[in-house]
Amino acid sequence: MAGEPQADCLFCKIVSGEVPATVVRETDTTVAFRDINPQAPTHVLVIPKAHYPDAASLAAAEPQIAADILCETSAVAADEKIDGTGFRVVFNTGSGAGQTVFHAHAHVLGGRGLNWPPG
Repeated sequence: MAGEPQADCLFCKIVSGEVPATVVRETDTTVAFRDINPQAPTHVLVIPKAHYPDAASLAAAEPQIAADILCETSAVAADEKIDGTGFRVVFNTGSGAGQTVFHAHAHVLGGRGLNWPPG
């Protein structure tokens, strides 16, 4: 059921502490941790503690938690000192967009030039 932890979800296991992660921030509704395969000097994932398969389903069911994620992306950027030089927030929604873990999450990327359009 949406919102409930899923036994086979890597990010649900990170939320529960079953799988370790380098957590950089945590709130009542979100967890932010370093990506294990960083694509930039700063690459942090911000996830909801509740399980939703992608950003679209999260926004439809829990718009306040979706807003919490966006607020946390800004806080991560400030903590990582990339807020002044620029950073990118990416939500991949669906396998065709590159989503590989089907638990909603935002990527916070920075610390290098980020070209447009993204590749």
